[in-house]
Amino acid sequence: MKGFAELYRRLDSTRRTNARLEALRDHFRAVDPADGAWALHYLLGRRGRRVVGSRQMRAWVAKHGGQPEWLVDECYDAVGDLAETVALLAPGRGDEGEAHGLSLAEVIEERVLALRDLDDAAREELVVATWRRFDLLERLLYVKLITGGFRVGVSRGLVARALAELAGTDQATMAHRLAGRWEPEPAAFVRLMAGDAAGDDPLRPYPFFLASPVPESVSDLGAARDFVAEWKWDGIRVQAVRRGEGHLLWSRGEDVIDAAFPEISAAIAELPPGTVLDGELLAWRDGAPLPFHSLQRRLQRKSVGAKLRQDVPVRMIAYDLLEFGGQDWRERPLEQRQARLREVLEALGRPEVAVAEVVDAERWEALAELRAESRARGVEGLMLKRRGSPYRAGRTRGDWWKWKVEPFTVDAVLVYAQRGHGRRASLYTDYTFAVHGDDGELVPVAKAYSGLSDAEIRKVDAFVRRNITERFGPVRAVTPELVFELAFEGIQPSPRHKAGLALRFPRMARWRHDKTVAEADSLASLRELLAREAGAR
Repeated sequence: MKGFAELYRRLDSTRRTNARLEALRDHFRAVDPADGAWALHYLLGRRGRRVVGSRQMRAWVAKHGGQPEWLVDECYDAVGDLAETVALLAPGRGDEGEAHGLSLAEVIEERVLALRDLDDAAREELVVATWRRFDLLERLLYVKLITGGFRVGVSRGLVARALAELAGTDQATMAHRLAGRWEPEPAAFVRLMAGDAAGDDPLRPYPFFLASPVPESVSDLGAARDFVAEWKWDGIRVQAVRRGEGHLLWSRGEDVIDAAFPEISAAIAELPPGTVLDGELLAWRDGAPLPFHSLQRRLQRKSVGAKLRQDVPVRMIAYDLLEFGGQDWRERPLEQRQARLREVLEALGRPEVAVAEVVDAERWEALAELRAESRARGVEGLMLKRRGSPYRAGRTRGDWWKWKVEPFTVDAVLVYAQRGHGRRASLYTDYTFAVHGDDGELVPVAKAYSGLSDAEIRKVDAFVRRNITERFGPVRAVTPELVFELAFEGIQPSPRHKAGLALRFPRMARWRHDKTVAEADSLASLRELLAREAGAR
């Protein structure tokens, strides 16, 4: 545990890539395989579920730390981060106390996972006993682990780079090994770091290649004829893997989603063994995509009945061939991969898996005209892929670009605020925005936390602190005075929200110092936008 805490401290204390890379190399160079497996598990973002709630945790701190509950709550409100609050107030051995000698694997297996099988009294006893053995940083980490709140700002690519250097392989190979189902077991970690580790999971996906936003002027990319243009679909990114006798459908988040989409899974089963496709999964009917919220009805399902399959039919639009005949095709030119992809899908003959349409144009002006049709077609814009490019891993700039349509905007009023997380835990950075309802009252329509500069966040934080009108747990109602322009990608009906609609990917585009609350938009104008969008399709 001591070594993992030191790694966390080093990663959390710097944003310099080389410093973080050095910290990762130092930690994994001589780590015990059991500890290395668990450290990697959490660094890859696989945090696990919460086993102790916030309210229960604060009650234990008050009981065993000697503070009244109101004081613990006030401290939590001031600090903004549960783990930090508990670490500071809970009883512990102190930084100068005798080291506990517990490994990370022992902590996870005996003091985190074991909590799931205990009643409340036994759970409290084990958690408090663990606090007493840990120093400040270890207590903080322990709370993050048992509440499912562990996160540290290190990318999967950087982890793969560090491990690749230690294992004596290239980063792309290591990234592939880390993809898919990776269990935090010592043997798996040993295989991972061995020279012949590839292939221990025959149905592992490849790391996804991610596109970058186009520069301010698309012509800066070069000549339009150097690119293959495709529609940018609004679905979920998937890989279809068919190897040996097995097949799986993977989401970009590396979840297996076959159960939610059995018709796609059945089509994948008919692909030639040794085939991997990359594409987009969409709700689809009558030759056109359905809105994303239709697809959401099937996500996370463990089974899908005939009625739901009829209401929300789906299709996979495949746009790349990553493996064929058991051979890795990612380094082959894009045009060669796509030509073989068309042959594979034509031979498959299953409408549930279709090849992506190529948008032909020789000039940027012609592509811009086609891009203007995006919303009427139910797409987000265009994908631009350099001809002859390989299929890379992660967001590698230069070959794949996304040229999205301009977002919708609405002027809305800040009505609620909540503290952020991590480095923003002491600032009010998460906001709820409202527009004028039919009766003139402000109706919440969206939450957003990105888009402002650090300086603007500090100014909004100061305003919130001066203008709190009510408290609802961690949420603060504020005097409605500040108006912001929100940008969003789409709008859809939503019976779960008081406004009756939901905005897709809202973020703050700018602070409208020039507008008063009376000049903010209305719910009626958003309904008109929803109707126009539905009519355009």
